[in-house]
Amino acid sequence: MSASFLPKRPVITAYPKMPEAFAEAEAMAAFLEEKGIHAPFGSLYDEELRKAVKKGAYDMLIAVGGDGSVLRAGHLCAPSGVPILGVNLGRLGFLIQVDRKEWREYFDKLFSGEAWIENRMMLRAEHIRTDESIGVSKALNEVVVARGQNLRPIRLTASVDSRQLTSYVADGLIASTATGSTAYALAAGGPILPPELRNILLVPIAPHLSVDRAVVLSEGSSVNIVVKSENAVLSVDGQPATPLMEDDQVAVTAADVTAQFVRFGDPGYFYRNITAHMNENSLGFPR
Repeated sequence: MSASFLPKRPVITAYPKMPEAFAEAEAMAAFLEEKGIHAPFGSLYDEELRKAVKKGAYDMLIAVGGDGSVLRAGHLCAPSGVPILGVNLGRLGFLIQVDRKEWREYFDKLFSGEAWIENRMMLRAEHIRTDESIGVSKALNEVVVARGQNLRPIRLTASVDSRQLTSYVADGLIASTATGSTAYALAAGGPILPPELRNILLVPIAPHLSVDRAVVLSEGSSVNIVVKSENAVLSVDGQPATPLMEDDQVAVTAADVTAQFVRFGDPGYFYRNITAHMNENSLGFPR
């Protein structure tokens, strides 16, 4: 656990497709103003606000919304080293510790010096075609090579640190961070990893007569995924898919930037959060 964190120049962002997020953000700004802390607020997609974040105008970003909002905030803030405090207005909130009913209590803790910074690894994914780089993306959750609209499974090979690991016939392959282990990778049957780990997790999606187990790579390892059939796509953190051609490669390594999150209490918050969500999902089922 890092030393206590006390921000001086916060900014508040609201998810634009969630009208109640703006009302909550405005209430937060008024609450902080009463404490003598000026915190501008606006849309997470406002270009002027985003430029100011990138230039280091703020030392903390409060993201009001759901896990998707925090994911987008992570992409915005990580290159500038700006910590994120998520306030959950959504449904799940695996990435978020603070609920909409609790933010006043947590803001008091924050400005009393009771918060700390948690660092989470991000991934760098490079799309390569005939030895040329087509594009580079960063992921907080996962990099996915999957079948497109065609229902047939695709063929892939995966190499780790330039040594072939295995081949897959599957709907796809997920390369996930520990953060992403509670997202798509979990839905595909992967394990839950503690958030501080800097390991890449490989999880096949609906494998057909091929390796059906998740693999946790050693810290610092890189993975190279090669497409061996047509009709594959690349998606990074759920963003719109990019078509892939046969023999295209997707090289995945740890990124050179880290997403920082503002946390409270002991690091065990993560397991309490997970347990709460799992208990919610099991309500109504026979025990």
